[in-house]
Amino acid sequence: MSVRNPLAGAPIRAARWSATHPWRAILGWLALVAVAVVLAAAVPTNTADDVDYREHESGRAAQWIDDAGMSDPLTENVLVTAGASGLDPARAEEAAAQLGREMAEVPGVEEAMAPVWSQDRSALLVAVRLAADHEETGEMTAVTDAVQEEYADLRIRQAGDLTIDEGINEQVEADLASAEGISLPVTLVLMLFAFGALIAAGIPVLLAASSVVVTIGITAPVSWLVPAEATVTSMIVLIGMAVGVDYSLFYLKREREERARGRSTLDAVEVAAETSGHSILVSGLAVVVAMSGLYVVGGVTFNSLATGAILVVAIAVLGSITVLPALLVTLGRWVDRPRVPGLWRLNRRIGRGGISRRLLAPVLRRPVVALALGGAVVVALAVPMLGMKVHSANLETLPDSIPQVVTARDMAKAFPLEGASAEVVVQADAADAARVRSALVGLDEAAARTGDFVAAGDAGIEVSDDGRTTVLDLAIPHEESDPRVDEAVELLRDELVPTALDGLDVEHAVGGGAAESYDSAHHLATYLPIVIGFVVLLTMVMMGIAFRSVRLALVSSVLNLASVAVAFGMMTLVFQHGWFEGALDFTSPGFLIDWIPMIVLVILVGLSMDYHVFVLSRVREHVRRGLPARLAVEQGVTDTAGVVTSAAAVMVSVFAIFATLSMLEMKMMGVGLAVAILLDATLIRLVMLPAVLVLLGDRVWGRREVPGEQVVEPVPELAVSRQP
Repeated sequence: MSVRNPLAGAPIRAARWSATHPWRAILGWLALVAVAVVLAAAVPTNTADDVDYREHESGRAAQWIDDAGMSDPLTENVLVTAGASGLDPARAEEAAAQLGREMAEVPGVEEAMAPVWSQDRSALLVAVRLAADHEETGEMTAVTDAVQEEYADLRIRQAGDLTIDEGINEQVEADLASAEGISLPVTLVLMLFAFGALIAAGIPVLLAASSVVVTIGITAPVSWLVPAEATVTSMIVLIGMAVGVDYSLFYLKREREERARGRSTLDAVEVAAETSGHSILVSGLAVVVAMSGLYVVGGVTFNSLATGAILVVAIAVLGSITVLPALLVTLGRWVDRPRVPGLWRLNRRIGRGGISRRLLAPVLRRPVVALALGGAVVVALAVPMLGMKVHSANLETLPDSIPQVVTARDMAKAFPLEGASAEVVVQADAADAARVRSALVGLDEAAARTGDFVAAGDAGIEVSDDGRTTVLDLAIPHEESDPRVDEAVELLRDELVPTALDGLDVEHAVGGGAAESYDSAHHLATYLPIVIGFVVLLTMVMMGIAFRSVRLALVSSVLNLASVAVAFGMMTLVFQHGWFEGALDFTSPGFLIDWIPMIVLVILVGLSMDYHVFVLSRVREHVRRGLPARLAVEQGVTDTAGVVTSAAAVMVSVFAIFATLSMLEMKMMGVGLAVAILLDATLIRLVMLPAVLVLLGDRVWGRREVPGEQVVEPVPELAVSRQP
């Protein structure tokens, strides 16, 4: 007796109810959107703050400093350097003095420090210390601009804690607005090519966009359980539009196919629910499983991104199996109106699978050769990942289009204390404060002798009011992305600090910007293989349950790993080794930003499983109807080629747009995902997957071939009433 998958009936029941109560389903969805909009307006989002990001040893050090009331106030710095005609020291000092006087009068400024010359006297720095909780920079930048205008022969620029963040946020917003402004029209055009009709093209985009709106509204109250990371909305939009469009595409294509065979709209909707609806449910679960891997890493950033992605996928699945069938029943054959004549004919011709059938023919004739050649290409593209290096983002990875970033880089060169630094934080009894201070003076001298640190002197040591916490601030005379910075942190933690504090009854931790970067990169590098194993194992179990085939689950996992390896290899070639720097308009930092491989991994596995499940489901349909394995593979891949091509084209186009943006994180993610999905949808799913399925034969579906015997599993009878 056949045991049916418990997930199989859910899409059918949902579609049946929606198809027989279309207006209730549509109004229910609109009500959900309205409630989400109200939630977004009424409930403030709990955005993650600095405390939420404190992790590892560096986080412990930051917490000790904060508890002791020793946290540095926010500062803004104004840099005075030579103008076009050179640097007049007297004019520079005059301009700096005026800056100090006028900045001191700005509300929220606690103190404007005396101007300081750089060691080579090529620059003057005016540091402005802000009052606690002050985050307004408008009046300060107005002062800087006014002094620059008065001293046109000099170059006067401002950068600091607040203005750099403002510049980054403005650039990110501009990048995302540009991406969204381009991606929506591109998606609509691709949908027109996929359907050849305006209404059919608009439905996937509309449903995906509404899923995003609902998720953004829901994340406001959810953020009080899981604090919202600043980029979570971008993740929701990216994932929501990708899966929302894909799910609607799968469903619509199958419903139209069944109507073309003569079925009524209701019957076509139920067949689509039983086939594509089930694939959507399994695909959605695969994306959720992949995204849940981020919880393994931990931390506010990945917890927030995982929660947002999982919510938007769940809502997109819900919309695809409820309101979409209702819309299709309500619109009936009007879904194919108005037709775009040229595109309609092209769509009908491509839909018959002529192109894919010609590509598949040699694969099916020579599956061993096809698999070997495909595997060789994958290996060649993946090999560079073996030398992949990761590092946290820093000033060097930010684009030159942000003026404050360029200014901050120049400050770091002229004034090393404004660059990479580490803080040694020691907690002890107040009675031992003098001994701790003496030990840190010795540590400062020993650190300077290594050449990896700049001597701070007695002024670099600060003691809390209660005498229990002592901090030594050590500058590192290297660029933040220089590998020697990480080596300096390791030296400080493993040798210098333990030696200096030997014999003292104290607790210590090394923090500061350099240590935070080190901890973040090493934490992610440690957890990346763990997350890969977690995601691959869970998706393998899920595929085994969904298709009741261990072999198929193993094949799916291996192909997913191949896609991930290609993505990592291409990102390493492009961003670590500098391939296509000119074409993509960036300067290679010599590494990948530490969180990018993790995000690319989960997004890629989740999204590629969409059409993987769709293809396998169609092949299995033909196997159950009694077709031999080779013919079932050919027919299944041919039937789904148009849908897979359209789905992959949407993803590749959107990610390619991200590759053109200025922020390096966006470029890395865009290049990695665009190349991997392009290769995944062509070489892996159109060559390697069919070759493997043919070589494994009927056994991969849990069916044994018996000479002269054909096993046919009857197609279940449709349960909805017929109507013309």
